[in-house]
Amino acid sequence: MELSPALEKVYTIEKLSAREAQQRAEWIAWGPVVFQASRLMVKLGILDLLHDSKDGLTRQEICRETGLSDYAVKCLLEASLCIGTVLVDTDTDRYSLSKTGWFLLNDQASRVNMDFVHDVNYLGWFHLEESLKNGKPEGLKHFGDWPTVYEGLSSLPPEVQRSWFAFDHFYSDSSFPEALKIIFDEHHVRSLYDVGGNTGKWALQCVAYDPEVRVTILDLPQQLEMMRENIKGHEGADRISGYAINLLDPTSPFPSEGGGIDAIWMSQLLDCFSMDEIVGILSRAREAMTPRTRIFVMETLWDRQRFDTAAFCLTMTSLYFTAIANGNSKMYNTEDMEACIEKAGLHTEHIYDGLGLGHSVMVVKS
Repeated sequence: MELSPALEKVYTIEKLSAREAQQRAEWIAWGPVVFQASRLMVKLGILDLLHDSKDGLTRQEICRETGLSDYAVKCLLEASLCIGTVLVDTDTDRYSLSKTGWFLLNDQASRVNMDFVHDVNYLGWFHLEESLKNGKPEGLKHFGDWPTVYEGLSSLPPEVQRSWFAFDHFYSDSSFPEALKIIFDEHHVRSLYDVGGNTGKWALQCVAYDPEVRVTILDLPQQLEMMRENIKGHEGADRISGYAINLLDPTSPFPSEGGGIDAIWMSQLLDCFSMDEIVGILSRAREAMTPRTRIFVMETLWDRQRFDTAAFCLTMTSLYFTAIANGNSKMYNTEDMEACIEKAGLHTEHIYDGLGLGHSVMVVKS
């Protein structure tokens, strides 16, 4: 396994003392309640109150501002002291926000991740063991009887949909400006398949960036309905079309384009499939390619991250795919993705790293 220099420093050498290692073990043991107590400190507005207070607040003042009982506030504050999100002045018994509490409250990634974990994953992860053993998203049954989350995405409860799309878009959106330059300024694309285009957000950015490009979104019929509704009234929507396809059906071909297609865009798509399924998708994409066609695979490859916090978030996200999404995919590393590309009879021409919050774009040719 090859790791980025930053990750190699963290993941190849034991750096914790015995005391620190024991503490880490207890954090793991109590992890679920650490999460829920911290989430409620945000949801109930206690961290906001501490953030806005100049000299901190007493427990009684927090009770008065939130309407919570002294018991409830005491439990949350004492837990938060030990978690590290708040501090206390022992002379005045006034509580204030710690640096960790500040990030939990203000860092957008932390907020998006917290909502995603709670709304989409928390109850389903109770069935993680079954999912790992069966290769099926056993935790998805909490929401409905679908084989994968993608068939049920349009039917999920509104708050679950909001958290799912916020998570999905937060990570991809930060990379879009740089990705657009790669696609249109460096590779001069004029026709593009957006595979798994979801709401059409990327397609809209493409037609806004380049007045000549035409985009065809390849996705499930129910996703195309959501896409068409979402792009209504937007400039360039007339240059976006849809093509219904079940990417899990090996007999379902990519559309044939007269004169050939310039680019096949796959953003945060292949991590939604097993390695065998990825090979199948790439093989069908290859059949729609001409010598000039390039596949652009944008993924957050965890082994190429500059910071171990990013790698942590990505490897934890793999367990969402296990228990909720489909039971057999994950956030892949470069070695795995290149193995799929080669097995599909394709070759990696170039890899752009460091887009947005940690994306890479793999340029693939036939």
